[in-house]
Amino acid sequence: MENITETISTWFAVYAPNPYVQGLAIFVLAYLTAKLADFLLTRILKSIAGSTKNEFDDKFVELFHKPVVATIVLIGTNQAIARFGLPETVLWFVSAVIWSVTIIYWMAFFIRFTRLSLTAMSGKTNKFQMVQMHTLPLFNNMAMILIVGLATYFIFLSWEINISAWVASAGIIGLALSFAAKDTLANLFAGVFILADSPYRLGHYIILESGERGMVTHIGIRSTRILTRDDVEITVPNAIMGNSKIINQTGGANPKMRIRIKVSVAYGTDIDLVRNILMETVKEQPDIVMEPEPRVRFRNFGESGLDFELLCWIRMPVLRGKAIDSMNESVYKAFLENNIEIPYPKRDLYIKDLEGKLS
Repeated sequence: MENITETISTWFAVYAPNPYVQGLAIFVLAYLTAKLADFLLTRILKSIAGSTKNEFDDKFVELFHKPVVATIVLIGTNQAIARFGLPETVLWFVSAVIWSVTIIYWMAFFIRFTRLSLTAMSGKTNKFQMVQMHTLPLFNNMAMILIVGLATYFIFLSWEINISAWVASAGIIGLALSFAAKDTLANLFAGVFILADSPYRLGHYIILESGERGMVTHIGIRSTRILTRDDVEITVPNAIMGNSKIINQTGGANPKMRIRIKVSVAYGTDIDLVRNILMETVKEQPDIVMEPEPRVRFRNFGESGLDFELLCWIRMPVLRGKAIDSMNESVYKAFLENNIEIPYPKRDLYIKDLEGKLS
């Protein structure tokens, strides 16, 4: 490498003694080298990507050649400016700026490449059990923090900044902030654990310990948001979510949910007829599925009648209110058509004759 540099310097001294001409020649050479490298890398990598069926390789080629070209051009620019005979302070400043821009280019590449890789890994659940769709935001954030931290460290080095004092100061400031913002830190840690443990996911219907029910629309590092059936958004700090009892109505093996329709008929009613009517009523409902199979249970001998319960499944929890309303209406009409009495509490009032005693 030193022999090549000496040869180039000798050639410039003989054939191009003007420093500005040397700088321009170096810049043009760097640009042509960058274009050649871009051409070769694109052809080689595209030929490799063409032999595979996934889109990961194509996206990688699209991302990779940009920082390579930029790096070659920036290094050539730095060498070209060094030929102009500028003061050392100016050269140091220009070199620091160029290296900082180069580091930023590669930082952006690694962030995009990491997100691309994690997204591809999340689609292969049989191979990568840790990286799933619900944990993807957690790994993306961790990777971005790590890459940005390393890039910042190298940028400081390019500017010859001693970061030891910065690290010590950051430790003291961090200790003070940890006491001042303990609630915020609790939310942050709880958010990380929620993303990793995944008690609920985006689109799930959950019931909070305080009674609110809704669909999860956002899981952030600080808070979780749910949208209720009244179209009202509730924001709950993750520290509360992590320490509360959460009922996840969509957290089973499938998004189906069972509903219960409780009915009561008068004593003396044909039990088999009640069962048949309830089962026929279920078949008429579009929101109720037949797998798992609906069933009717004779629960109790009530005070005023026989208590039955119809158990059936709906396709998703959001349909619960609509399905119960439709089922109640259909059951009531079917009972009226078949002269089945729906009992209600009755009381007999006895009035004693006190007239004779008072006289």
